[in-house]
Amino acid sequence: MVGHTASDVPPTMAVKIFSAGVAACVADMITFPLDTAKVRLQVGSAIQGECLTSSAIRYKGVLGTIITLAKTEGPVKLYSGLPAGLQRQISFASLRIGLYDTVQDFFTTGKEASLGSKISAGLTTGGVAVFIGQPTEVVKVRLQAQSGLHGPKPRYTGTYNAYRIIATTEGLTGLWKDDVPCHFVSAVIAGFCTTVLSSPVDVVKTRFVNSSPGQYTSVPNCAMMMLTREGPSAFFKGFLPSFLRLGSWNVIMFVCFEQLKRELMKSRQTMDCAT
Repeated sequence: MVGHTASDVPPTMAVKIFSAGVAACVADMITFPLDTAKVRLQVGSAIQGECLTSSAIRYKGVLGTIITLAKTEGPVKLYSGLPAGLQRQISFASLRIGLYDTVQDFFTTGKEASLGSKISAGLTTGGVAVFIGQPTEVVKVRLQAQSGLHGPKPRYTGTYNAYRIIATTEGLTGLWKDDVPCHFVSAVIAGFCTTVLSSPVDVVKTRFVNSSPGQYTSVPNCAMMMLTREGPSAFFKGFLPSFLRLGSWNVIMFVCFEQLKRELMKSRQTMDCAT
């Protein structure tokens, strides 16, 4: 270890997983209001269409949605579902990002990683992370979408109450409502193109996981009802906050991820030298 800097020593798998989870949580806490605005814009038309009162609140634009939400339901509502969101990042990002290099090495046959090995690693880690982290995504979206438009009594009183109610009323499979296509597209394509291509799937996913039992028979049925009732533009609800959050989340997450890995490896070197 003598003569090596922290950047020379490759981080261990444990360091990668821990750093990815913490960095993702930091990014989530900073960008969460944008995610809540995205969800409200995506489900807004559905909620307003189902609401029996004529005074349903309508959201317009990213800033308008955030301001309206803060005024009508309080600033804390912008972070509704944050515990589930952090649980999702701990289970999802830590595995998807933290295990990527290790899984890629497994698929690599030559000295350099090929495109095929990178795709295989991405699909493997992404698939595992989606399966494990999906219940937290369902609860997060439900709590973010929950508002006074559902009536005086909220569907869920908190994160763990939502887990319990969904599991008991919809079965354990209710916590794994399908949003794999959304995460697949988001994992393969970056930046603006990611938002453009994944937005329709993301909107359908949000509508579907927020739906009550029996409202939609399947994901395709949800998409078809959106198309016939609201038109093609419904698939791009919340596009701007989705793009803003995706870009800012990735910048914050990966900057924190690299810094955490570096600092943890420095600490490990110091401990090794001391012993």
